[in-house]
Amino acid sequence: MDAVRVALLREVLNGTEWPGATRRFAGALRASVEPHGGGLLLVGTREYEPWHLAAHLTDEAAWSGTPELTPTLVRHRPRAGAPAHLSVGLGRVEAAGRGETLLVVAPGTPAPGLLSRVHDARRAGATVFALGADTGPADELGALAHEALTVPRDGDLDLDTVQHLVSAATGENSLPAPRGRRRVRDRLSRLADQLTAPPPTRW
Repeated sequence: MDAVRVALLREVLNGTEWPGATRRFAGALRASVEPHGGGLLLVGTREYEPWHLAAHLTDEAAWSGTPELTPTLVRHRPRAGAPAHLSVGLGRVEAAGRGETLLVVAPGTPAPGLLSRVHDARRAGATVFALGADTGPADELGALAHEALTVPRDGDLDLDTVQHLVSAATGENSLPAPRGRRRVRDRLSRLADQLTAPPPTRW
């Protein structure tokens, strides 16, 4: 989903909780990742791997000049001989610790094995984010997370759409950024304005 479609979606959703909720979640995610220079782990469930979110976060990291947002996709069953970026297994979640951020995307209740690993990562000092469907009172993932964004099963939006809103919001320059980077972005923005301005009239 490109920036124009995201903007149109936000316009349709204006007056609902979603534009604000997704921006708050994205802002918290970015604030967790940036000070540590990265360390964003992204994992789904055995049945659902968040490929599209990984791709969109990678794009937003490049477009916003924030490489820290580039995630490491953690897979339940990495295939032998797969490229390095597709070969990271669940052991990486177990090894997560202080200064790292773990984003779990789950359309349903994660398996106990994943929940156990997430619990260990949190106990070791990792910051846990959860993005998933409402699983009712027994929402173990939500209880483990420092920050959670829940998508009601009978709501107007599905989990994929919410992921698009979150990924788009992570790259927005209005989110908090270190002062040095903000100054650079301001200069680049001014330069872009100058380069795209109409030429001066001839004397």
